[in-house]
Amino acid sequence: MHTKLTLRLDAHLIRRVKAHARQSGKSVSHLVADYFALLDQSAGPGDEPLPPVTRSLYGALAPAQIDEADYHAYQEEKHQ
Repeated sequence: MHTKLTLRLDAHLIRRVKAHARQSGKSVSHLVADYFALLDQSAGPGDEPLPPVTRSLYGALAPAQIDEADYHAYQEEKHQ
């Protein structure tokens, strides 16, 4: 179900957001929805949310088949 939401923002910010939306090929509503969805993905209750750079990298190595033994082997080879 979609519900209308009214935001009051500075005119300059609105122009910037609309320009960004055009460049990204999304509507302003879609950008706002994406941002709110990111808030839902933050850390669990009582946990500090991840900084934006860390959050952007989170899960980047998920498809990789690397375990702790590989890391230790790499460190041993690197420091010999």
